[in-house]
Amino acid sequence: MTTYAAPPGQASGSTSSDPVPTATATPAPPALPAHLAGATADEATLRRFLSGLPAVDPVGLEQRSATLATRSIKKASKLAAIDLAISMVDLTTLEGADTPGKVRNLSRKALAPDPGRPGTPRVAAVCVYPDRVATAADALAGSGVKVASVATAFPSGRSSLEVKLADTRLAIESGADEIDMVIDRGAFLAGQYGLVLEQIRAVKAECEGRARLKVILETGELATYDNVRRACWIALLGGGDFLKTSTGKVNPAATLPIVQVLLQAVRDWRDQTGQQVAVKPAGGIRTTKDAVRHLVAVNEVAGPEWLDPHWFRFGASSLLDDLVLQRRAQLDGHYADPDTVALD
Repeated sequence: MTTYAAPPGQASGSTSSDPVPTATATPAPPALPAHLAGATADEATLRRFLSGLPAVDPVGLEQRSATLATRSIKKASKLAAIDLAISMVDLTTLEGADTPGKVRNLSRKALAPDPGRPGTPRVAAVCVYPDRVATAADALAGSGVKVASVATAFPSGRSSLEVKLADTRLAIESGADEIDMVIDRGAFLAGQYGLVLEQIRAVKAECEGRARLKVILETGELATYDNVRRACWIALLGGGDFLKTSTGKVNPAATLPIVQVLLQAVRDWRDQTGQQVAVKPAGGIRTTKDAVRHLVAVNEVAGPEWLDPHWFRFGASSLLDDLVLQRRAQLDGHYADPDTVALD
């Protein structure tokens, strides 16, 4: 078994403040090319691999984002884009005041985002805390709308691996189809990349065959685009089924430059492995215009294969309301009075 050492200048198993749990390796995902499988052999090898990733050009990245933000789509295509965006929404409530009734109401909205227009697509998933999964699963049973649950001491990730795995098991055993885990940003920023990797692998092992795993990077805390790229590759090497930007609790969250970095990572991963991994921006995407800009970026950066709810999601709550209003405007030729549409 592999045990990852602490980064240079730091005693193994400790940081300058809090104790760090020892991580025991879980087997790497199968069928990786040799150069990727070997990248996780030990902490030093992993560090060399991550340090060798191409540096992000921040100026070029932000200029391309500004260009993408100016793109528009033809009126004839706008309704299709709105419907696609609705079908990609993970409708989310993650508050301490979440009650069973609130989750049932959210689930009803997921099934019928605009009850006055039965042709409106359903959303992709409803995302809740683990102790509310059973309520959502009961409300959505047989609908095709997935139940997603945050886990692993969301949103901070500050707990033991044992607690994180128990959190994950509770969600899955309650009926979750998807798990949204948070990485240990403290470990990442301390240079303990192997520890981050092993925790992802451990959660992936809990999910294997039962739930898809979304790995939340919390990009607003990672400080640089290069760090975001490194975190993406740790999540990919760990077996994540999705790269997700944020918890929605930290600003900045899902910016277009950050989402481009995630899209570049999954594109490069597929080029090297043949495996396609999904992307989920979360936090800060509130308008139809924002959503369309992201769909344009998906098409141009990753490719049209990602323009599907299986491969791209929006983590959102208020976004759905604007999409419904804009959809009505496309169908009716004028903007609906918000008071006539069931909005939250």
